Amino acid sequence: MKNTTEKILELTTIEQWKKAFPIMKQLRTDLEEETYLALLNEMRKDGYRLFALISGDNIVSLAGLSFRVNFYSKRHVFIYDLVTDASSRSYGYGETLLNYIHQWSKENGAEYVALESGVQRIDAHRFYEEKLSYDKWCYSFRKTL
Repeated sequence: MKNTTEKILELTTIEQWKKAFPIMKQLRTDLEEETYLALLNEMRKDGYRLFALISGDNIVSLAGLSFRVNFYSKRHVFIYDLVTDASSRSYGYGETLLNYIHQWSKENGAEYVALESGVQRIDAHRFYEEKLSYDKWCYSFRKTL
């Protein structure tokens, strides 16, 4: 059931990051807490920010992002991590958090919000395209070294 007391805030302390870890682990299943904290600390040096939607006393959704600049998206926010707790899905938390990120990004000078999603995440793709009007406009590739 959706709680009526919701807030969105940037997580900036180790205690907050630890509280968020079980939710992040649902998306990044290969992470252990020690690695998560070490990578998060390093990523923050490169501008990574972690936002949480909190309902009552519980983190229910996370968005990890950073500002980037390139030729094709100009000044934009790239969302690296977006996850809603499995027990809290279908209550609109992800949409609420993304709408907040959209507004925050625009207020901070971004021209776009961009993200990538695994090819197997069909429901997520439908959510981005149909519910939030994202355009599917490219493929992303990587090579293991």
